[in-house]
Amino acid sequence: MIKRNQTQKRLHLRKISIVLMVLIILALLSGCHFPQATPTAVPLSEQKMTEVAGILNPSELLAENTTVPETITTPTLQPDESTAPVPEQQNPPLTFLDGFIVYTTQQGDTLNAVAQRFAVDISQMASDSPLPQEGLLPLGVQITVPDILSDLLPYHVPLLPDSEMIYGPSVGGFDAAVFAQSAGGFLAEYTEDIRGEVFAGPEIVQRVALETSTNPRLLLAFLEYRSGWVFGHPADAQDNPYPIGYGAGTDTGLYNELMITAKLLAQGFYGWRDGTFTRLTFFGGGSARLSPGLNAGSVGLMHLFATLYTQPVWETHLSGAESFLSFYQTMFGDYWARAEAVEPYLLSTAAQPTLTLPFPIGETWSLTGGPHMAWQTGTPFGALDFAPITGEPPCAVSVRWATAAAPGLVIRSIRSVVAIDLDGDGDEGTGWVLVYQHMAEEGRVALNTWLDQDAPVGHPSCEGGQASGTHLHFTRKFNGEWVGVSEPLPLVLSGWRAYAGEYRYQGYLQRWEEIVNASPNGMSGSSITRDE
Repeated sequence: MIKRNQTQKRLHLRKISIVLMVLIILALLSGCHFPQATPTAVPLSEQKMTEVAGILNPSELLAENTTVPETITTPTLQPDESTAPVPEQQNPPLTFLDGFIVYTTQQGDTLNAVAQRFAVDISQMASDSPLPQEGLLPLGVQITVPDILSDLLPYHVPLLPDSEMIYGPSVGGFDAAVFAQSAGGFLAEYTEDIRGEVFAGPEIVQRVALETSTNPRLLLAFLEYRSGWVFGHPADAQDNPYPIGYGAGTDTGLYNELMITAKLLAQGFYGWRDGTFTRLTFFGGGSARLSPGLNAGSVGLMHLFATLYTQPVWETHLSGAESFLSFYQTMFGDYWARAEAVEPYLLSTAAQPTLTLPFPIGETWSLTGGPHMAWQTGTPFGALDFAPITGEPPCAVSVRWATAAAPGLVIRSIRSVVAIDLDGDGDEGTGWVLVYQHMAEEGRVALNTWLDQDAPVGHPSCEGGQASGTHLHFTRKFNGEWVGVSEPLPLVLSGWRAYAGEYRYQGYLQRWEEIVNASPNGMSGSSITRDE
Protein backbone atom coordinates (compact mmCIF):
# COMPACT_ATOMS: atom_id res chain seq x y z
CA MET A 1 0.00 0.00 0.00
CA ILE A 2 2.94 2.31 0.64
CA LYS A 3 4.04 1.85 -2.95
CA ARG A 4 0.54 2.76 -4.13
CA ASN A 5 0.54 5.94 -2.04
CA GLN A 6 3.98 6.91 -3.35
CA THR A 7 2.75 6.52 -6.93
CA GLN A 8 -0.17 8.84 -6.20
CA LYS A 9 2.19 11.43 -4.69
CA ARG A 10 4.44 11.27 -7.75
CA LEU A 11 1.47 11.86 -10.03
CA HIS A 12 0.34 14.68 -7.77
CA LEU A 13 3.77 16.32 -8.03
CA ARG A 14 3.69 16.14 -11.78
CA LYS A 15 0.24 17.67 -11.95
CA ILE A 16 1.31 20.65 -9.84
CA SER A 17 4.31 21.38 -12.08
CA ILE A 18 1.90 21.70 -15.03
CA VAL A 19 -0.51 23.85 -13.06
CA LEU A 20 2.14 26.30 -11.92
CA MET A 21 3.30 26.89 -15.49
CA VAL A 22 -0.16 27.79 -16.70
CA LEU A 23 -1.34 29.92 -13.75
CA ILE A 24 -0.57 33.15 -15.56
CA ILE A 25 -2.59 32.12 -18.61
CA LEU A 26 -5.51 30.91 -16.53
CA ALA A 27 -5.56 34.14 -14.53
CA LEU A 28 -6.88 35.80 -17.66
CA LEU A 29 -9.75 33.35 -17.90
CA SER A 30 -11.86 34.06 -14.84
CA GLY A 31 -14.42 31.36 -15.64
CA CYS A 32 -11.87 28.54 -15.94
CA HIS A 33 -10.82 25.97 -13.34
CA PHE A 34 -8.33 23.13 -13.33
CA PRO A 35 -9.64 19.69 -14.30
CA GLN A 36 -11.41 17.93 -11.47
CA ALA A 37 -9.47 15.01 -10.04
CA THR A 38 -10.84 11.55 -9.38
CA PRO A 39 -10.33 10.80 -5.66
CA THR A 40 -8.85 7.53 -4.48
CA ALA A 41 -9.24 6.39 -0.87
CA VAL A 42 -6.02 5.86 1.08
CA PRO A 43 -6.24 3.57 4.14
CA LEU A 44 -5.30 4.97 7.53
CA SER A 45 -2.39 2.54 7.64
CA GLU A 46 -0.70 4.89 5.22
CA GLN A 47 -2.02 8.32 6.19
CA LYS A 48 -2.49 8.17 9.93
CA MET A 49 -4.80 10.40 11.88
CA THR A 50 -3.66 11.52 15.29
CA GLU A 51 -5.63 12.35 18.39
CA VAL A 52 -4.37 15.86 19.06
CA ALA A 53 -7.34 17.61 20.63
CA GLY A 54 -4.99 18.63 23.42
CA ILE A 55 -2.94 20.70 20.99
CA LEU A 56 -5.89 23.06 20.55
CA ASN A 57 -7.41 22.61 24.00
CA PRO A 58 -4.76 21.43 26.48
CA SER A 59 -7.37 20.77 29.18
CA GLU A 60 -9.39 18.44 26.95
CA LEU A 61 -8.63 14.97 25.56
CA LEU A 62 -10.25 13.26 22.62
CA ALA A 63 -13.19 11.23 23.89
CA GLU A 64 -12.99 7.48 23.45
CA ASN A 65 -16.19 7.43 21.42
CA THR A 66 -15.09 10.19 19.03
CA THR A 67 -15.58 9.08 15.43
CA VAL A 68 -13.31 10.10 12.58
CA PRO A 69 -13.40 9.30 8.87
CA GLU A 70 -12.07 5.85 8.01
CA THR A 71 -10.15 7.14 5.01
CA ILE A 72 -8.42 10.24 3.75
CA THR A 73 -8.81 10.99 0.06
CA THR A 74 -6.07 12.20 -2.23
CA PRO A 75 -6.60 12.99 -5.90
CA THR A 76 -5.45 10.83 -8.78
CA LEU A 77 -3.84 13.21 -11.29
CA GLN A 78 -2.50 13.06 -14.81
CA PRO A 79 1.25 12.40 -15.15
CA ASP A 80 3.89 14.87 -16.29
CA GLU A 81 7.40 14.25 -17.57
CA SER A 82 9.38 14.83 -14.38
CA THR A 83 9.43 15.36 -10.63
CA ALA A 84 11.51 17.93 -8.79
CA PRO A 85 14.68 16.73 -7.07
CA VAL A 86 15.08 17.61 -3.40
CA PRO A 87 17.72 20.34 -3.03
CA GLU A 88 20.49 19.65 -0.55
CA GLN A 89 21.82 21.94 2.14
CA GLN A 90 25.52 22.65 1.88
CA ASN A 91 28.16 22.52 4.64
CA PRO A 92 26.77 19.87 7.02
CA PRO A 93 27.19 21.01 10.64
CA LEU A 94 28.56 17.71 12.05
CA THR A 95 31.93 15.99 11.67
CA PHE A 96 32.26 12.60 13.39
CA LEU A 97 35.63 11.72 14.94
CA ASP A 98 36.78 8.84 17.14
CA GLY A 99 34.67 9.32 20.26
CA PHE A 100 33.91 12.97 19.53
CA ILE A 101 31.73 15.13 17.30
CA VAL A 102 32.75 18.51 15.93
CA TYR A 103 29.69 20.73 15.68
CA THR A 104 29.60 23.97 13.66
CA THR A 105 27.21 26.49 15.17
CA GLN A 106 24.10 27.59 13.27
CA GLN A 107 21.80 30.58 13.62
CA GLY A 108 19.79 30.73 16.82
CA ASP A 109 22.19 28.52 18.80
CA THR A 110 22.84 29.14 22.48
CA LEU A 111 25.40 27.33 24.58
CA ASN A 112 22.78 25.79 26.84
CA ALA A 113 20.63 24.56 23.93
CA VAL A 114 23.59 22.96 22.14
CA ALA A 115 24.61 21.18 25.36
CA GLN A 116 21.11 19.78 25.81
CA ARG A 117 20.98 18.53 22.21
CA PHE A 118 24.23 16.61 22.78
CA ALA A 119 23.16 15.54 26.30
CA VAL A 120 26.39 16.86 27.83
CA ASP A 121 27.34 19.40 30.44
CA ILE A 122 28.61 22.75 29.19
CA SER A 123 31.96 21.97 30.84
CA GLN A 124 32.40 19.05 28.39
CA MET A 125 32.27 21.34 25.35
CA ALA A 126 35.54 22.61 23.93
CA SER A 127 36.32 25.27 21.33
CA ASP A 128 39.23 27.36 20.10
CA SER A 129 36.85 30.35 20.13
CA PRO A 130 35.36 31.92 23.27
CA LEU A 131 31.90 30.52 24.02
CA PRO A 132 29.59 33.13 25.58
CA GLN A 133 27.54 31.76 28.47
CA GLU A 134 24.60 34.00 27.54
CA GLY A 135 23.17 35.26 24.29
CA LEU A 136 23.37 33.79 20.81
CA LEU A 137 26.50 31.98 19.68
CA PRO A 138 28.40 33.41 16.69
CA LEU A 139 27.91 31.50 13.44
CA GLY A 140 30.47 29.00 12.23
CA VAL A 141 32.16 28.33 15.59
CA GLN A 142 33.42 24.76 15.91
CA ILE A 143 32.67 23.00 19.19
CA THR A 144 34.06 19.57 20.07
CA VAL A 145 31.64 17.43 22.08
CA PRO A 146 31.87 13.84 23.39
CA ASP A 147 29.97 11.42 21.15
CA ILE A 148 27.76 9.75 23.76
CA LEU A 149 24.38 9.70 22.02
CA SER A 150 22.66 6.53 20.88
CA ASP A 151 19.36 5.70 19.19
CA LEU A 152 19.83 8.60 16.76
CA LEU A 153 17.63 9.03 13.72
CA PRO A 154 19.73 8.78 10.51
CA TYR A 155 19.33 12.47 9.67
CA HIS A 156 22.37 14.60 10.53
CA VAL A 157 22.00 17.38 7.96
CA PRO A 158 19.18 19.97 8.04
CA LEU A 159 16.22 19.12 5.81
CA LEU A 160 14.39 22.45 5.76
CA PRO A 161 15.66 26.00 6.44
CA ASP A 162 14.40 27.86 9.48
CA SER A 163 13.04 30.63 7.29
CA GLU A 164 10.70 28.19 5.52
CA MET A 165 9.02 27.42 8.84
CA ILE A 166 8.09 30.92 10.00
CA TYR A 167 6.35 34.00 8.64
CA GLY A 168 9.74 35.62 8.28
CA PRO A 169 11.96 37.41 5.79
CA SER A 170 11.54 34.86 2.97
CA VAL A 171 7.75 35.31 2.81
CA GLY A 172 8.08 38.79 1.32
CA GLY A 173 5.11 39.68 -0.84
CA PHE A 174 3.78 36.12 -1.08
CA ASP A 175 0.05 36.03 -0.31
CA ALA A 176 -1.45 32.63 0.44
CA ALA A 177 -4.97 33.83 -0.31
CA VAL A 178 -4.04 35.08 -3.79
CA PHE A 179 -2.13 31.88 -4.60
CA ALA A 180 -4.93 29.60 -3.41
CA GLN A 181 -7.56 31.54 -5.31
CA SER A 182 -5.52 31.32 -8.50
CA ALA A 183 -4.94 27.59 -8.04
CA GLY A 184 -8.68 27.01 -8.54
CA GLY A 185 -9.06 23.96 -6.32
CA PHE A 186 -11.73 23.21 -3.75
CA LEU A 187 -9.97 25.49 -1.27
CA ALA A 188 -10.97 28.51 -3.38
CA GLU A 189 -14.64 27.50 -3.07
CA TYR A 190 -14.59 26.56 0.61
CA THR A 191 -16.11 28.79 3.31
CA GLU A 192 -16.22 28.43 7.07
CA ASP A 193 -17.84 30.27 9.96
CA ILE A 194 -15.19 31.16 12.54
CA ARG A 195 -16.69 32.65 15.69
CA GLY A 196 -19.55 34.25 13.82
CA GLU A 197 -17.51 35.53 10.88
CA VAL A 198 -17.51 33.74 7.50
CA PHE A 199 -14.12 33.27 5.81
CA ALA A 200 -13.19 31.84 2.42
CA GLY A 201 -10.66 29.00 2.37
CA PRO A 202 -7.77 31.11 0.98
CA GLU A 203 -8.43 33.76 3.65
CA ILE A 204 -8.25 31.11 6.37
CA VAL A 205 -4.80 29.96 5.24
CA GLN A 206 -3.50 33.54 5.17
CA ARG A 207 -5.05 34.31 8.56
CA VAL A 208 -3.51 31.28 10.28
CA ALA A 209 -0.13 31.99 8.68
CA LEU A 210 -0.06 35.60 9.83
CA GLU A 211 -1.54 35.16 13.29
CA THR A 212 0.63 32.17 14.24
CA SER A 213 3.67 33.44 12.29
CA THR A 214 3.88 30.25 10.23
CA ASN A 215 5.18 30.24 6.66
CA PRO A 216 2.14 30.32 4.34
CA ARG A 217 3.93 28.34 1.62
CA LEU A 218 4.47 25.50 4.07
CA LEU A 219 0.83 25.50 5.18
CA LEU A 220 -0.42 25.44 1.59
CA ALA A 221 1.93 22.66 0.55
CA PHE A 222 1.07 20.53 3.58
CA LEU A 223 -2.65 21.04 3.03
CA GLU A 224 -2.31 20.03 -0.63
CA TYR A 225 -0.12 17.05 0.27
CA ARG A 226 -2.66 15.73 2.75
CA SER A 227 -5.96 16.69 1.10
CA GLY A 228 -5.57 17.80 -2.53
CA TRP A 229 -7.68 20.87 -1.72
CA VAL A 230 -5.41 23.53 -3.22
CA PHE A 231 -5.37 22.29 -6.84
CA GLY A 232 -7.88 19.46 -6.77
CA HIS A 233 -11.57 18.81 -6.08
CA PRO A 234 -11.82 15.66 -3.92
CA ALA A 235 -15.31 14.19 -4.16
CA ASP A 236 -15.89 14.11 -0.38
CA ALA A 237 -14.26 17.47 0.39
CA GLN A 238 -17.50 19.29 1.21
CA ASP A 239 -18.45 16.71 3.85
CA ASN A 240 -14.97 16.08 5.28
CA PRO A 241 -14.63 17.62 8.78
CA TYR A 242 -10.92 16.76 8.92
CA PRO A 243 -9.26 17.87 5.65
CA ILE A 244 -5.75 17.29 7.00
CA GLY A 245 -6.76 14.22 9.00
CA TYR A 246 -6.04 14.92 12.68
CA GLY A 247 -9.45 13.69 13.82
CA ALA A 248 -9.28 15.87 16.95
CA GLY A 249 -12.83 15.42 18.20
CA THR A 250 -14.89 18.59 17.88
CA ASP A 251 -11.95 20.58 16.51
CA THR A 252 -13.22 20.26 12.95
CA GLY A 253 -12.88 22.35 9.82
CA LEU A 254 -9.98 23.88 7.95
CA TYR A 255 -9.25 26.62 10.48
CA ASN A 256 -8.85 24.25 13.44
CA GLU A 257 -6.83 21.76 11.42
CA LEU A 258 -4.44 24.47 10.21
CA MET A 259 -4.14 25.78 13.77
CA ILE A 260 -3.18 22.28 14.93
CA THR A 261 -0.59 22.17 12.15
CA ALA A 262 0.88 25.52 13.24
CA LYS A 263 1.04 24.38 16.84
CA LEU A 264 2.76 21.09 16.04
CA LEU A 265 5.33 22.92 13.92
CA ALA A 266 5.90 25.40 16.75
CA GLN A 267 6.44 22.65 19.31
CA GLY A 268 9.31 21.21 17.31
CA PHE A 269 10.73 24.53 16.08
CA TYR A 270 10.86 26.43 19.37
CA GLY A 271 11.55 23.33 21.45
CA TRP A 272 14.68 22.75 19.37
CA ARG A 273 15.63 26.42 19.68
CA ASP A 274 15.76 26.26 23.48
CA GLY A 275 17.08 22.70 23.73
CA THR A 276 14.03 21.15 25.42
CA PHE A 277 12.80 19.14 22.42
CA THR A 278 15.42 16.51 21.55
CA ARG A 279 13.39 13.35 20.88
CA LEU A 280 10.63 12.40 18.42
CA THR A 281 7.69 10.26 19.44
CA PHE A 282 5.91 8.57 16.55
CA PHE A 283 2.28 7.83 15.93
CA GLY A 284 1.52 4.31 17.09
CA GLY A 285 4.47 4.19 19.49
CA GLY A 286 8.23 4.32 19.45
CA SER A 287 10.65 7.21 19.72
CA ALA A 288 14.15 8.21 18.66
CA ARG A 289 16.72 10.85 19.50
CA LEU A 290 17.17 13.77 17.09
CA SER A 291 20.64 14.37 15.69
CA PRO A 292 22.29 17.53 17.12
CA GLY A 293 23.19 18.49 13.54
CA LEU A 294 19.62 19.39 12.68
CA ASN A 295 18.07 22.85 12.83
CA ALA A 296 14.81 24.25 14.17
CA GLY A 297 13.04 24.21 10.80
CA SER A 298 13.85 20.56 10.20
CA VAL A 299 12.75 19.49 13.67
CA GLY A 300 9.45 21.34 13.35
CA LEU A 301 8.69 19.46 10.13
CA MET A 302 9.85 16.10 11.51
CA HIS A 303 7.66 16.50 14.58
CA LEU A 304 4.62 17.36 12.47
CA PHE A 305 5.00 14.21 10.39
CA ALA A 306 5.78 12.05 13.43
CA THR A 307 2.35 12.84 14.88
CA LEU A 308 0.71 11.50 11.72
CA TYR A 309 2.74 8.45 10.69
CA THR A 310 4.37 5.38 12.17
CA GLN A 311 8.15 5.51 11.96
CA PRO A 312 8.64 3.33 8.84
CA VAL A 313 6.03 5.30 6.91
CA TRP A 314 7.35 8.58 8.35
CA GLU A 315 10.72 7.87 6.72
CA THR A 316 9.18 7.66 3.26
CA HIS A 317 7.52 11.05 3.64
CA LEU A 318 10.71 12.90 4.60
CA SER A 319 13.34 11.51 2.26
CA GLY A 320 13.62 10.59 -1.39
CA ALA A 321 11.95 11.56 -4.64
CA GLU A 322 8.47 10.70 -3.30
CA SER A 323 8.80 12.73 -0.11
CA PHE A 324 6.96 15.83 1.06
CA LEU A 325 10.14 17.84 0.51
CA SER A 326 10.20 16.87 -3.16
CA PHE A 327 6.51 17.79 -3.31
CA TYR A 328 7.28 21.14 -1.64
CA GLN A 329 10.12 21.79 -4.09
CA THR A 330 7.78 21.18 -7.02
CA MET A 331 5.11 23.45 -5.62
CA PHE A 332 7.21 26.40 -4.53
CA GLY A 333 10.71 26.05 -5.95
CA ASP A 334 14.16 25.76 -4.36
CA TYR A 335 13.65 26.51 -0.67
CA TRP A 336 17.38 26.50 0.10
CA ALA A 337 17.90 29.19 -2.54
CA ARG A 338 15.14 31.26 -0.91
CA ALA A 339 16.78 30.77 2.45
CA GLU A 340 20.19 31.78 1.15
CA ALA A 341 18.75 35.18 0.21
CA VAL A 342 17.58 35.94 3.79
CA GLU A 343 19.59 33.77 6.18
CA PRO A 344 21.12 34.11 8.63
CA TYR A 345 18.44 36.34 10.12
CA LEU A 346 19.23 35.54 13.76
CA LEU A 347 22.76 36.65 14.58
CA SER A 348 24.72 36.92 17.83
CA THR A 349 24.63 40.71 17.43
CA ALA A 350 20.82 40.79 17.69
CA ALA A 351 19.46 42.80 20.61
CA GLN A 352 16.09 44.07 21.76
CA PRO A 353 15.53 47.79 21.10
CA THR A 354 14.71 50.00 24.07
CA LEU A 355 11.12 49.33 25.15
CA THR A 356 8.96 50.93 27.82
CA LEU A 357 6.14 49.48 29.85
CA PRO A 358 3.07 49.50 27.55
CA PHE A 359 1.05 52.01 29.56
CA PRO A 360 1.40 55.73 30.38
CA ILE A 361 3.95 57.27 32.74
CA GLY A 362 2.55 57.71 36.24
CA GLU A 363 -0.04 54.94 35.98
CA THR A 364 -0.06 51.79 38.11
CA TRP A 365 -1.06 48.48 36.52
CA SER A 366 -0.96 44.90 37.76
CA LEU A 367 1.19 42.10 36.37
CA THR A 368 -1.64 39.57 36.22
CA GLY A 369 0.20 37.05 34.03
CA GLY A 370 3.87 36.17 34.18
CA PRO A 371 5.70 34.78 31.16
CA HIS A 372 3.50 32.41 29.16
CA MET A 373 3.05 31.28 25.54
CA ALA A 374 3.68 34.12 23.13
CA TRP A 375 0.82 32.90 20.96
CA GLN A 376 -0.19 29.34 20.03
CA THR A 377 0.76 26.17 21.86
CA GLY A 378 4.46 25.47 21.33
CA THR A 379 5.60 29.08 21.17
CA PRO A 380 8.06 30.19 23.87
CA PHE A 381 7.14 31.88 27.13
CA GLY A 382 7.30 35.32 25.56
CA ALA A 383 4.14 37.11 26.73
CA LEU A 384 3.19 39.17 29.78
CA ASP A 385 -0.31 40.18 30.89
CA PHE A 386 -0.93 43.64 32.35
CA ALA A 387 -4.24 44.86 33.77
CA PRO A 388 -5.10 48.48 34.58
CA ILE A 389 -5.99 49.09 38.23
CA THR A 390 -9.23 51.06 37.99
CA GLY A 391 -11.87 49.21 39.99
CA GLU A 392 -13.88 48.61 36.81
CA PRO A 393 -16.05 45.46 36.51
CA PRO A 394 -14.36 42.30 35.16
CA CYS A 395 -14.18 42.31 31.35
CA ALA A 396 -15.32 45.92 31.06
CA VAL A 397 -13.58 47.85 28.29
CA SER A 398 -11.13 49.88 30.33
CA VAL A 399 -11.01 53.64 30.25
CA ARG A 400 -7.23 53.33 30.36
CA TRP A 401 -5.02 53.14 27.28
CA ALA A 402 -2.34 50.65 26.38
CA THR A 403 0.50 52.60 24.76
CA ALA A 404 3.26 52.01 22.22
CA ALA A 405 6.35 50.60 23.94
CA ALA A 406 8.42 51.91 21.01
CA PRO A 407 7.74 53.97 17.89
CA GLY A 408 6.55 52.04 14.84
CA LEU A 409 4.00 51.44 12.10
CA VAL A 410 0.69 49.69 12.77
CA ILE A 411 0.67 46.83 10.26
CA ARG A 412 -2.22 44.84 11.76
CA SER A 413 -5.25 46.10 13.65
CA ILE A 414 -8.06 43.55 13.56
CA ARG A 415 -9.87 41.05 15.81
CA SER A 416 -8.49 42.55 19.06
CA VAL A 417 -4.87 42.43 17.85
CA VAL A 418 -2.53 45.31 17.07
CA ALA A 419 0.91 44.60 15.58
CA ILE A 420 3.48 47.42 15.56
CA ASP A 421 6.36 47.16 13.09
CA LEU A 422 9.37 48.87 14.66
CA ASP A 423 11.44 49.08 11.46
CA GLY A 424 8.48 50.63 9.63
CA ASP A 425 8.92 48.67 6.41
CA GLY A 426 5.37 47.32 6.50
CA ASP A 427 6.52 43.68 6.54
CA GLU A 428 5.51 41.70 9.62
CA GLY A 429 8.14 39.09 8.81
CA THR A 430 11.16 41.39 9.20
CA GLY A 431 12.68 43.16 12.18
CA TRP A 432 11.08 43.63 15.58
CA VAL A 433 7.29 43.54 15.87
CA LEU A 434 5.31 44.18 19.07
CA VAL A 435 1.96 42.39 19.35
CA TYR A 436 -0.87 43.62 21.59
CA GLN A 437 -3.92 41.41 22.16
CA HIS A 438 -7.32 42.06 23.78
CA MET A 439 -7.51 45.58 22.39
CA ALA A 440 -11.18 46.61 22.27
CA GLU A 441 -12.60 47.42 18.86
CA GLU A 442 -13.76 50.82 20.05
CA GLY A 443 -10.79 53.18 20.08
CA ARG A 444 -8.30 50.69 18.63
CA VAL A 445 -5.60 52.37 16.56
CA ALA A 446 -6.12 52.25 12.80
CA LEU A 447 -4.08 50.24 10.30
CA ASN A 448 -1.10 52.08 8.73
CA THR A 449 -0.92 54.60 11.57
CA TRP A 450 2.58 55.70 12.59
CA LEU A 451 2.83 55.63 16.39
CA ASP A 452 5.31 57.64 18.39
CA GLN A 453 6.47 56.11 21.65
CA ASP A 454 3.68 56.29 24.29
CA ALA A 455 0.98 56.92 21.66
CA PRO A 456 -2.37 55.22 22.44
CA VAL A 457 -2.79 51.72 20.98
CA GLY A 458 -6.17 50.69 22.35
CA HIS A 459 -8.25 49.96 25.45
CA PRO A 460 -7.62 46.67 27.28
CA SER A 461 -10.64 44.36 27.35
CA CYS A 462 -11.63 40.69 27.21
CA GLU A 463 -12.14 40.77 23.44
CA GLY A 464 -10.30 38.13 21.44
CA GLY A 465 -9.05 34.81 22.79
CA GLN A 466 -9.58 33.52 26.31
CA ALA A 467 -9.78 36.13 29.05
CA SER A 468 -11.39 36.12 32.50
CA GLY A 469 -10.67 39.78 33.09
CA THR A 470 -9.71 42.97 31.29
CA HIS A 471 -6.01 42.96 30.41
CA LEU A 472 -3.34 43.45 27.76
CA HIS A 473 -1.40 40.46 26.37
CA PHE A 474 1.98 41.84 25.26
CA THR A 475 4.60 39.91 23.28
CA ARG A 476 7.38 40.28 20.68
CA LYS A 477 8.55 38.81 17.37
CA PHE A 478 11.94 39.18 15.69
CA ASN A 479 12.23 38.41 11.97
CA GLY A 480 9.10 36.30 12.24
CA GLU A 481 10.15 34.27 15.29
CA TRP A 482 8.26 34.53 18.55
CA VAL A 483 10.77 35.55 21.22
CA GLY A 484 10.83 34.24 24.79
CA VAL A 485 11.35 36.59 27.73
CA SER A 486 14.62 34.93 28.78
CA GLU A 487 17.99 34.56 27.10
CA PRO A 488 19.13 35.03 24.39
CA LEU A 489 16.93 38.12 23.82
CA PRO A 490 15.58 39.01 27.27
CA LEU A 491 12.47 41.15 27.60
CA VAL A 492 13.20 44.46 29.34
CA LEU A 493 10.51 47.14 29.75
CA SER A 494 11.46 50.51 31.29
CA GLY A 495 14.40 48.78 32.94
CA TRP A 496 12.28 45.93 34.33
CA ARG A 497 13.52 42.52 33.18
CA ALA A 498 11.08 39.61 32.92
CA TYR A 499 11.87 36.22 34.46
CA ALA A 500 9.81 33.10 33.77
CA GLY A 501 8.58 30.77 36.49
CA GLU A 502 8.49 26.99 36.35
CA TYR A 503 4.97 27.08 34.97
CA ARG A 504 3.23 29.46 32.61
CA TYR A 505 1.82 32.67 34.08
CA GLN A 506 4.27 32.43 36.97
CA GLY A 507 7.38 34.60 37.20
CA TYR A 508 8.23 38.20 37.94
CA LEU A 509 9.70 41.51 36.82
CA GLN A 510 12.88 42.82 38.42
CA ARG A 511 14.62 46.20 38.34
CA TRP A 512 17.66 46.40 40.56
CA GLU A 513 16.43 45.20 43.98
CA GLU A 514 12.74 45.76 43.19
CA ILE A 515 10.62 42.73 42.32
CA VAL A 516 7.03 42.57 41.07
CA ASN A 517 5.47 39.10 41.21
CA ALA A 518 2.78 37.97 38.80
CA SER A 519 -0.65 37.39 40.31
CA PRO A 520 -3.79 36.53 38.33
CA ASN A 521 -5.94 38.28 40.92
CA GLY A 522 -3.88 41.45 41.04
CA MET A 523 -2.93 40.81 44.67
CA SER A 524 -0.45 42.87 46.65
CA GLY A 525 3.03 42.70 45.18
CA SER A 526 1.85 42.51 41.57
CA SER A 527 1.44 46.29 41.10
CA ILE A 528 3.93 48.15 38.95
CA THR A 529 4.09 51.90 38.40
CA ARG A 530 5.70 53.32 35.31
CA ASP A 531 7.95 56.15 36.44
CA GLU A 532 9.90 56.82 33.24
